[in-house]
Amino acid sequence: MKKPVILITNDDGVHAPGLRYLIETMRPLGNVVVIAPDKPQSAMGHAVTIQSPLRIHTITKSASYSEYSCNGTPADCVKLGEKVILRGKPNLIVSGINHGSNASINILYSGTMAAVIEGAMENVPAIGFSLNDYTHNADFSHCGKIITSLATQVLDKGMPDGICLNVNIPAMNGIPISGIRVTRQAKAFWKENFDERIDPHQRDYYWLQGEFITTDTDDDNDYWAINNNYVSVVPVQIDLTAHHMISEIKNWKLEF
Repeated sequence: MKKPVILITNDDGVHAPGLRYLIETMRPLGNVVVIAPDKPQSAMGHAVTIQSPLRIHTITKSASYSEYSCNGTPADCVKLGEKVILRGKPNLIVSGINHGSNASINILYSGTMAAVIEGAMENVPAIGFSLNDYTHNADFSHCGKIITSLATQVLDKGMPDGICLNVNIPAMNGIPISGIRVTRQAKAFWKENFDERIDPHQRDYYWLQGEFITTDTDDDNDYWAINNNYVSVVPVQIDLTAHHMISEIKNWKLEF
């Protein structure tokens, strides 16, 4: 049987340990093509590059494994992977392993998940993996079985068009994982402010700061799951329409 083609990317950059671990985990499952940003692209969301040229650098290339870096965003990487490198759709896209959680509202900022959503827009099965550990030298050793299990299921069963998965894994804490839960996105937000400073030329500059706030205490959401040592799997759709509001807005007295 022909091996599936698996496209891998991330937002922490081509040299990130999380990407390296994901590559080694996925290689036994198929022919792997890696294209990742040549520098960190965290919190880029679904940005694409349109005001400067994109360039691809070949790192290694063989029949079963090839690796490239590019100067673009994670979404750019998926587009280039499909349109330029593969000249077609892969069987699966995986992104990560992100250094840090992408639970709750963070999905909207995440470059990791932007790559996965890009795949869903092309109706390619796609999974984003994140570890709730922000350190560069995070321990990913407990992630392999989880990743393999989910990737194997998606390769076998596929995904509906326009749907992808946001997977968040608890940090290694010496306690076995409690299980895997299929959850919803937690209701939460960032309470933000700016650290205001003055540079040596007496010009103002600002660093964004924030505190993550949630009052969502139900046990069916992703934030609760990872903080209670469960792996969270959230099915994500690209349709952002608030369908329940359509009939209500139709009743408004709108003028033109």
